[in-house]
Amino acid sequence: MSIIFNHRPVLLDECIENLNIKDNGIYVDGTLGGAGHSLEILKRLKKGAILVGIDQDEIALEVAKKRLVDAKSEAGILTCNTNFENIKEVLLKNGIEKVDGILLDIGVSSYQLDEGDRGFSYNKNAPLDMRMDKKNKLTAEHIVNEYKEEDLKRIIANYSEERWASRIASFIVSERKEKRIVTTFDLVDIIKKAIPKAFRQEGAHPAKRTFQALRIEVNDELGVLERVIDDAVSVLKPKGRFEIITFHSLEDRIVKTKFMDMKNPCKCPKEFPVCVCGKKPMINIITRKPIVPTKHEIDENPRSRSAKLRVVEKI
Repeated sequence: MSIIFNHRPVLLDECIENLNIKDNGIYVDGTLGGAGHSLEILKRLKKGAILVGIDQDEIALEVAKKRLVDAKSEAGILTCNTNFENIKEVLLKNGIEKVDGILLDIGVSSYQLDEGDRGFSYNKNAPLDMRMDKKNKLTAEHIVNEYKEEDLKRIIANYSEERWASRIASFIVSERKEKRIVTTFDLVDIIKKAIPKAFRQEGAHPAKRTFQALRIEVNDELGVLERVIDDAVSVLKPKGRFEIITFHSLEDRIVKTKFMDMKNPCKCPKEFPVCVCGKKPMINIITRKPIVPTKHEIDENPRSRSAKLRVVEKI
């Protein structure tokens, strides 16, 4: 069966400009998706260069592979169906020690949101799944039906900063005593009951934050992000660029903090005249403040509105 989906890469021009692409370099797109960013990288590569595309979504990877092949580039193309946290393993298996640039576009793709049976969207009735990698066992359905109330509250509060986390968790536990919660609309109805009507009328969809929290828990998104940053920087060549697009404050905070720690790793007391811990800076920060979409891009692609791009360069 042929699968087609639209893909609008976020902050495309900004990503390409900041990647400092060499036509003979090796570049990794750790979140290949619909290959929007990768196709632009590929246009700038010549014979002898290599593009490595990684994605844990099998369907998205198949679509991306076809698009990359259809581009008829002279550069080498390697693709791998795995989580980007395995970047070192992927490169090692392909005989690559160091690369010139890495791009990560964190979060759910438009395709995953739009696909009816994935359970990512609170606007479509579907099984409560939310797995980016269908081989994983943990689903959103398991979480809402099996997790203890205090764990549900913790996840919703910590991963989405939802002010009504306690009420939502309580309502979920109460509802599941009557019947198992199996669809996205089952959960949306519960969330709407939990949030007082006056507050449901403010701003975004009332289920947005809870769905975000569940998706993060299902896919261990923040843990993966924490782990991959060190590995990604370790496989960069000197002057190699590493850029990450995030879509909410929790992700951006992790990226900002990790980059600052790599820029200033010394932990010696301030009163010490010289560093004695021996820790040296690993990167230079290219973007002091994150790059955000232009008004034009947001108008063209509303899903880009919360995107933030941070870029560093290996010393």
